[in-house]
Amino acid sequence: MASTDSTREQRMERPAVGFVGLGSMGRGMAGSLLRAGYRVVVWNRSPGPVQEMVDQGAAAAADLAEVFRQPVVVSMLANDAAVTELLLDPELLAQATARTHLNSATVSPELTVRAAALHAEHGIGYLAAPVLGRAEVAAAGELNILAAGDRGIVEEQKELLDALGRRTWHLGDRPEQASLAKITVNYTLVCAIEAMAEACALAEAGGIRPVDLVELLSSTIFPGPVYQGYGSMIAERRYEPAGFRLELGLKDVQLALAAGAEQRVPLPIAGVVRDAFLEALAHGRAEQDWAAVAEVARRRAGLA
Repeated sequence: MASTDSTREQRMERPAVGFVGLGSMGRGMAGSLLRAGYRVVVWNRSPGPVQEMVDQGAAAAADLAEVFRQPVVVSMLANDAAVTELLLDPELLAQATARTHLNSATVSPELTVRAAALHAEHGIGYLAAPVLGRAEVAAAGELNILAAGDRGIVEEQKELLDALGRRTWHLGDRPEQASLAKITVNYTLVCAIEAMAEACALAEAGGIRPVDLVELLSSTIFPGPVYQGYGSMIAERRYEPAGFRLELGLKDVQLALAAGAEQRVPLPIAGVVRDAFLEALAHGRAEQDWAAVAEVARRRAGLA
């Protein structure tokens, strides 16, 4: 009982948080805020995730306007189109009383520039705060948060950011810098996944067990979660349940290509990876984990 009373006291002391987007990442993040003592008002297009969060102690918002009446809003949507449709509505922002919006979606720098400008027109602080980590990391409150925008907002929201992640990286005063940083991280990830996919196909074709190759790589020259985690998925051909869907991976590759074009930076590997993802999508793997792009390498090697 004492623990419950303490949590209630914390929720009375801390500002309410509006939360938009309850996919697997959003649910984990909202849950972390609840455990930290925040009152969380949630909204999602489909009602199932809303009820799941209500069962954990959140309040259901009647509409997005109610979310933007909270002092702070956190959003975690899938892509530029969803953010534009739902959150860049001038009427919504004109009626909002929120002081700050933290957008944790992986979106284009161009959209981030537009979003920050539109929020500024309506007196709302805007912080781009995309995150690193899969759903289980979000649920544990152990994300890395890539933040860019007014340093004052970062300092003001430190407790909230600390509830969501293990570390917040302030990467610049312009929000689009965080969006670009997240794109570069995901670009590095997809290149690593493609490299492991091709290496495992080559090993398998030569009679070496992919699981042995991955153990070798992750225990020696490439230690860490990327080669160990995704390498194991590739070696075992284990792509479900998806931690990050393949179709979202393609979105991130396309964001990298667009950013490269904008900055006049060639990304030749990105074209190869994009085509591999398109081929995987054409073979019905949209809902599988993006590690399923490995099946393209196997098929090209005649192993499928």
